[in-house]
Amino acid sequence: MTAADDVVDALVRTTFEVAGVLTRIGGEHDLSLTQLRVLGILRDRRARITDLAAYLGLDKSTMSGLIDRAQRRGLLTRDKNPDDGRVVDVYTTPAGLELAKRVEDEVRRALAPMTGRLEQDQLDQLVKLLELASTRP
Repeated sequence: MTAADDVVDALVRTTFEVAGVLTRIGGEHDLSLTQLRVLGILRDRRARITDLAAYLGLDKSTMSGLIDRAQRRGLLTRDKNPDDGRVVDVYTTPAGLELAKRVEDEVRRALAPMTGRLEQDQLDQLVKLLELASTRP
């Protein structure tokens, strides 16, 4: 096995562990993994439905349905973009922000056994390496 194979294996294993935690905690709050991702993305910003759909790899109609369901639960809402009235943004309601914060705290506690094994300098290095490897701009 090459070093690149080892990295891929470690990333996949870690992804499965983290996705399992997110799926379990999301389920406890009646949220799918995708809904959980949307709450995480929108916790500190507004976004267009088309941008969310593109980022999550979903078509616009699927994204709209997901937003509709979250809106009925009082977690998200829509409003005209303050800079361009032709555009509609989606953003988190106070109830959605509170749920996102609660879920974030639960995820942090659930991942603590993994992250707690690392020293602070290792955690800092891991963050830098993951950000460097990220495909997001």
